[in-house]
Amino acid sequence: MRVRLVATALGGLLLMIAGCGNAQAPEAPVNADDVMFVQMMVQHHRQGIEIAKVGTARATAPEIRTLTAAIESTQQDEVEMMLRWLHSWDQPLKPADGSHDHHGGMPQTGVERIQELKKSKSFERDLLNLLIAHQDDAVQLAGMEVYNGANPTAKEWAEQVQASRKGQIDMMTNLLKRAGG
Repeated sequence: MRVRLVATALGGLLLMIAGCGNAQAPEAPVNADDVMFVQMMVQHHRQGIEIAKVGTARATAPEIRTLTAAIESTQQDEVEMMLRWLHSWDQPLKPADGSHDHHGGMPQTGVERIQELKKSKSFERDLLNLLIAHQDDAVQLAGMEVYNGANPTAKEWAEQVQASRKGQIDMMTNLLKRAGG
């Protein structure tokens, strides 16, 4: 009888231990601000990629061509990363029209503005000014995520966006100063 009791107890203990091995780590939290940030940044990055493509095609200064090529490549990689996040969070890739208007109403760089840039007579000055404004918008969006987001990975990346885009803004401001613009 005692052997049966010990065997039953050991069997139960083994089942409990086995069950512990199957436990999954809890997923990192995601809130509406995380989703909004990523959805908005995907669109923002796509606009940045379009601006950068124009810069890479038309700029004559090597520093500007290198910068725009780097922006294009980096932001394409970041778009793919953000789309993976939205998929893993089971969230739509794009927000419903007007659903984020109350989140600061960050301006978009419209197709018209990019078309104007293509025809600019002061191309590099206009390109740098447009990219400075565009990257400043990214800093602002990232700041909202750092403050309001819940997902640790998204918040950490938002901090990286703030730092890298501020660095790009400083670089572009210096290029403008050197060019007399």
